[in-house]
Amino acid sequence: MSNLKAIRVRIASVKSTRQITSAMKMVSAAKLRRAQDKIVRLRPYANKLHDILVNLSQSLAEMDVENIYAAREGEPENVLIVVVTSNRGLCGAFNSNVIKEARRIVAEDYLDQHKNGNVRFLTIGKNGFDNLRKQKFPIVAEYNDLLNDLSFEGTAGIAERVMQAYTTGEYDKVELVYNHFKNAAVQQLTREVFLPVESVEEEFKTFLSTDYIYEPGKEEIIKELIPKSLKIQFYKAVLDSFVAENGARMTAMHKATDNATTMIEDLTLQYNKARQAAITNQILEVVSGAEALKG
Repeated sequence: MSNLKAIRVRIASVKSTRQITSAMKMVSAAKLRRAQDKIVRLRPYANKLHDILVNLSQSLAEMDVENIYAAREGEPENVLIVVVTSNRGLCGAFNSNVIKEARRIVAEDYLDQHKNGNVRFLTIGKNGFDNLRKQKFPIVAEYNDLLNDLSFEGTAGIAERVMQAYTTGEYDKVELVYNHFKNAAVQQLTREVFLPVESVEEEFKTFLSTDYIYEPGKEEIIKELIPKSLKIQFYKAVLDSFVAENGARMTAMHKATDNATTMIEDLTLQYNKARQAAITNQILEVVSGAEALKG
């Protein structure tokens, strides 16, 4: 009987867990629908603005016009890596993939800079901050609260501080590492150069180059269009990660709910077998007792 009681307790525990995972799945699905609408509307605008930005940067380079957001000569000495994760877990490998990629970038691309103490991190999301801090990586700033109420204004302020640090020479390169949202079940790990504004590769110049008419002029647009475009690119990356997080959590909770259902079925079968065995033993005891009385 003690075995039957233990199985009943396990079944009740797994059912309670299934209720939690099912509720979390529905919450993530609701958040995903709202956030997905935002990223779907933002992407075409952000991508087109980015194309104009790259084209403008290329034109300024060809005209020998100073662009404070352009690449500097030589290898970058001071590097900032912006790591975008989530504040909460229970979303599969969503956070660990980003952190592994950030560590890989340091080990493979910026090892010398790291040894000299010239690679720093800016974290958005508590998971990334906690993990990198435990591994003793230098973190210049953390913005965990941003994800609690994600908005363009909030990310624009962070982007502006990063841009200012680049223009003053504090950093020579800024990279973003985050999860790009493809669908609810697929998140694509993405590494993206935020600064400097990269020019068009030589083989794509003819294909992408467009002769825009700029008013009031290219020099004046540097002060307006490039900062605005960079802020939008930064917001798109963080929003992409936020949408991907909810997709990953919804998928993880869906799998957890299915696994709990399967476990309940297995435990119920195990309980029925144990109960049947107990009843059989009781019948045997009664029959044996009756036979003993006859003797």
